[in-house]
Formats: sequence, structure tokens, C-alpha cells
Amino acid sequence: MTSIRTSASASMEDLVEIARDLSTHLATSARYQRLLDAIQRIMPCDATALLRLDGSTLTPLAVTGLRAEILGQRFALGGHPRLAQIIRAHRPVRFRRSTLPDPFDGWLDGPGPDLSAVHACMGCALRIDDQTVGALTMDAADPAAFDGIDDDAFALLAAFAAAALRTASLFEAVEQVAQRAGQVARVLAQDAERRSGLLLGMAPAMATLRDDIAAAAKADGVPVLVIGETGAGKELVARAIHAASPRAERPMIQVNCASLPESMADSELFGHVAGAFTGAQRARVGRFETADGGTLFLDEVGELTASVQPKLLRALQFGEIQRVGADRPHRADVRIIAATNRDLRAEANRGRFRADLYHRLNVIEVRVPPLRERREDILLLVGHFLDRARTQLGTAALRLTREASRALVEQPWPGNVRELEHTVLRAAVRAAGAHSGLGPCVVSLAHLGLAPVDSVRAVTPALQAAVPAGVTLAQATDDFRRQAIAQALATSGGNVAAAARRLGLDRSNLTRLLARLGSAGSE
Repeated sequence: MTSIRTSASASMEDLVEIARDLSTHLATSARYQRLLDAIQRIMPCDATALLRLDGSTLTPLAVTGLRAEILGQRFALGGHPRLAQIIRAHRPVRFRRSTLPDPFDGWLDGPGPDLSAVHACMGCALRIDDQTVGALTMDAADPAAFDGIDDDAFALLAAFAAAALRTASLFEAVEQVAQRAGQVARVLAQDAERRSGLLLGMAPAMATLRDDIAAAAKADGVPVLVIGETGAGKELVARAIHAASPRAERPMIQVNCASLPESMADSELFGHVAGAFTGAQRARVGRFETADGGTLFLDEVGELTASVQPKLLRALQFGEIQRVGADRPHRADVRIIAATNRDLRAEANRGRFRADLYHRLNVIEVRVPPLRERREDILLLVGHFLDRARTQLGTAALRLTREASRALVEQPWPGNVRELEHTVLRAAVRAAGAHSGLGPCVVSLAHLGLAPVDSVRAVTPALQAAVPAGVTLAQATDDFRRQAIAQALATSGGNVAAAARRLGLDRSNLTRLLARLGSAGSE
């Protein structure tokens, strides 16, 4: 063990700490991070990575010395020969000045230039009961960094890493058993959530959201109101609640209330019998009946027309629905999850939304945090979107310059995660179009089309001054809509259809918007 580090006593202290963590109740992410921190103290390297094997793909669980975006990446073994060689081998593998591309080129997080190259790499497959479950890697810019490392010493650390994976999986299994028995067990499962591809993030606000989702999922049958800004991920939250609920094996039917034509809203939600109205030649099953035994997700519920709201209230109160034209109601076992970006309490106080319906929907409220409250997750999300863009475009590995990373973190993102995703995808398309085909495809600030960091900071006070104190963003948005509609109506001589065309809206949507905002117009 003398080749591990000069101070044998210090190395032994780190090994004891690793062993102690194996039997300690820790959050999964904390367990992995403490392991890598100890390994980096023991062995000289610029970066370490712990990766889990999912089929033929490696997923980073924790890293040190690498940029935050790496946690959102996935590494298919077919496209990364070094990782494939590590996974196949039964002993540690070294790469010194190898011509094989290194998967972490450009990801080293140090004072050097952007896209700094890896020149030395060492890795070992992780095995549990003769099954390969992942890999442990070390990287360095110095080609000779690992010349003094003993293979057996590194294999020992890899064995500890495999044990950490096993310990985490055992804790997760205990949690699942406890949940089935109805017991309270708090074992963090960020790992499992990352596998699902939903709700990426490790910010405190996301931990609170996960707790709220778990609580809402257990309260089967109780309506849930998911609130949050546009693009924050309300649909993902609704799906996560359904997936964790006892109804997970039954369907979750989604309805976008804003796109329901007023004339067809009743039929769409509750169905109709043959002959109920002109054109109703056959009976139709509504969304409520389709969701029987499962979940009905009412997206943008604040846009429901006034005529439909009483029927939805009855369905919530008595579990009864009635098809259009039917003589009597019938029961449907449906759990309602509703979502809105509007302040329904304020809307109810103004008489624009039924107060009794609001209180029925808001038995459990789950708030989705905007991206500005979880800025530490931005680069993780960016890494995930870059990896998705790489797959969609069939391009080389995508890398961000540090200037681009800083600009992404500093942007206000009023459109939240959806806006971030679209921005990254557009930048990836631009970068891929200009890529020569040699080396990583570099995404720069110019490709993102964002203002430099200093410019963003300078604009922020002006944006804050645009919204008076005490006025919410929703109120400011509604005021702007009223002004835009009034101007369009005036220009169109009061003709609603012409104003709708001018505003780029359907006539029915503008009519509903007029009613909600308290504007007036005529044919």
C-alpha cells in the first residue's frame, strides 16, 4: 500500500472512513460523493467518476474534478472504447498517451483553458456477485500521473466503490418494502429518480418537491393542485405523483383545458349519448370514464369555461358524472390532479373561477419551484439536454465553453426549464451545423444567442422596475394582455374574429380570455 500515498497513516484514515460509510445511513448522493472525495485524497488525480452500468450505457452517479454538466450525460459503451475496455476487463486498465478518445476530454474543471484534454486515465469495472454494475475512473492531465499507482491498491478502492453501490441498493430495497407495508422510511432515492429521467435536480427546492410528491402520492383519491410558472415542469410532477400512487398500474389521462372548445368541453370530459346534439351519431366515452380507476390530469385548469366548472365540482363532490343527453349519472373512480400557472385563489376572489371548485381542487397543493430558485441545477439540466441533443442530431460529443456555462447560469429564465431546454437544443443545432467533424462539437455563447453575463446583470434592475411593487407576475401579465387585446379590438373596429387573427389566437380562445380578463368586445 506504500504506492498509494506518502502518508500511510493518512491513507488508512481515509480507508477507515470509506468502510464506516458503508454501514452508515447516508443519502445516496452523499455516500457516493464522500467515497470519491476520499479516493481523490488517497490517489493523485485531477478527476474521479463513479458510473453505474445500465444495459450498455454508463450513467455518472458522482464526480470530482469534472464540470457539473457531466452528471446529465450518458455514455454508450459503443461510442466510448475506453469505457468499454474498462467494463470488459477483470483488472484495472491504464491509458497513457492512448490514441483512443477519452470520454472526459473537455470536462476537467480546473484553471486551464476550455476543453482541456485528459492525458492519463485509469479505470476498473465494479462487480457484485460476479455481475458488472459500473465503473470507477480516474483522470489526469499529466500523462505520468498514474505511473506510481499499484493495480492492487486501485482494485481495492474499486471494491469499496462496488460495495457502496450495493449498500445504496439495499437501502433502496428497504425503502420499497417499508412503503408497501405503509411504514415511514426516509431513504433518499435520487439515483432512482435520475434513472427515470424525471425531475432532475439536487437543489434543496427539489428535495422539498420530492417530499411533497411522495405525500401527495400516498393520499390516494384526494385531489391535488399543482401550481407553478409556465415551463417549470408541472406535467412531470403530475406524472410523478401518479406513478408513485396506488393507481400507477391504471391510466393517467391528460386534458389540456385551454384547448377545449367551449361547445365540445362537456362531451370531451363527460361523454355523450347518441343523438345528444347535431352530429352525435354515436355515443362517446368522455375522459372521466376513460380514466376510471386511474388519474385524470387537468392541465391549465384555470382556463375551464364557466359552464363546465359546476359539472367538474359535482364529479369531485359525489364521484358522479353524467354524459351529455343521458337521463341519469353514473359513478367513476377517478383521482383528479389539476395544474395551473394562475393564482386561482385570486381568480376565485374576483369571481372569475368558482371558489367552491378551487377549494375542492386544492385539498393538497404542490408547488413546482421556478428555475431561478434552483440555479445550482441548471448545469446538470444543461448536460442532460446536450446529451439528448447529441442523440437526436447524431453529432459528436457536445461541450460548452465556460463563458456559455456562466451565461446559462446567470440568465433569468422566465420560461423556466422548457425555455432552457429549447435554448440548449437550438444552440446544439447551430454548433452541429458549423462543426468540422473533428473532436468535440463546441457550443459557445454565440451559438446560445444569449447576452453576456454582465449584460444580464445590468438588465435585471430594469426588469424589476417594470413590475411595480406589490404586483405579482401573473397580475402584470394579465394587465399586458388586457392592453394588447384592447389595442387589437380598437384596430379591428371591435370585431373579435379579426382581433383574434391579429393576436395569433383562435377566436374561441380570445373569447374565453376576454371573459376572464373582464374585457368587452362585439362582433
